[in-house]
Amino acid sequence: QVQLVESGGGSVQPGGSLRLSCEASRSIDSFRTMGWYRQAPGKQRELVADIARSGATNYAGSVKGRFTISRDNAKNTVYLQMSSLKPEDTAVYYCNAKRWLLESDYWGQGTQVTVSS
Repeated sequence: QVQLVESGGGSVQPGGSLRLSCEASRSIDSFRTMGWYRQAPGKQRELVADIARSGATNYAGSVKGRFTISRDNAKNTVYLQMSSLKPEDTAVYYCNAKRWLLESDYWGQGTQVTVSS
């Protein structure tokens, strides 16, 4: 099946920046949307941002204006540029690909982002 390989997670101070990458094993143009979700300890997994084939984007209100999702179809890669990071952004971040016709999504393994001083 499709593999989604994430990189770029780590620790950063409040106000800092980090860029996550998700490389897919096949063309990301074959998916309905590509996106990023996150899950903090004790909380439900939530959508952070996604991007459609058209380039249309959607962001959670808590990250709007601070995070930017983008794609590079030639590299089969989706990025999440995170700026002005806050401690509440601390979570495991998961890459997601939604399929056109099937119910089940593809998911990455998750990468830890920690924002603290």
